[in-house]
Amino acid sequence: MAKRNSPKLRTVNKSVAAYPLNQFNSDFPYLLGQEIVYLLASKGRGDLEGSEWEQIFAICIGADWKPSNVGLDDVVIGNTAWGAKTVKSNIKDFKELKQVRLISGRNSPVYSYGGTIDTTADPNGVGEQVLEIWNERVSAVREKFKNLRTVVLVKSNDLSQVAVFEFDTIRYDPELFDFVWNPRGNLEGFVKGTKTKRFTWQPHGSQFTIHEPVPEHTLILKIKQPERLDKEKILEAIGFEKSWVTVERK
Repeated sequence: MAKRNSPKLRTVNKSVAAYPLNQFNSDFPYLLGQEIVYLLASKGRGDLEGSEWEQIFAICIGADWKPSNVGLDDVVIGNTAWGAKTVKSNIKDFKELKQVRLISGRNSPVYSYGGTIDTTADPNGVGEQVLEIWNERVSAVREKFKNLRTVVLVKSNDLSQVAVFEFDTIRYDPELFDFVWNPRGNLEGFVKGTKTKRFTWQPHGSQFTIHEPVPEHTLILKIKQPERLDKEKILEAIGFEKSWVTVERK
């Protein structure tokens, strides 16, 4: 019997990500640095909020900024989406960064499953419910995007130093973790059979935190602090006058 040829498929390459994980192009560091310097010069202080980071990251990789309620797909290129997070660090040298804590939404088993929860409840049962809520969010977004990532900006208080890395946003199998109640009444999840903490969940407020390791080859930038832009000179340069303002009601 003659060997049959393999069929040609149109969808084979549709799952290819925008670029390899954590491998930003050569322009990325300078575009990011430019955006941060402009932010510092215009604000006069080292404030960079989550939505600003989403927009900056989108600019730096040529993506669309599409803020979502879920927070997992705020930046989009084709079939790749990112959730963008910022976290502060007081570590003097970001080369020493080992782990960050990422606030990752509010997971309420009481709302999703009913009943009540306190520290007398089985920690592994509660942990499974917390992770399943997260997993459902991830699955819902992955129905729209074949590639789903989280991009993290670690920042010093004055933005003189930043680190950027990304990782695949995944579902977590509850069977791989052991959960315990800590002395403060919060739930902690550890990789089974180890002391490696991966999750913290707070019953009051339902805040879910993922403890994420920092990759060895994380991009680290040091930023020169610019002088603050002169407000009066800017207004003069753009020709501002009172006619630009219309008083609708006094």
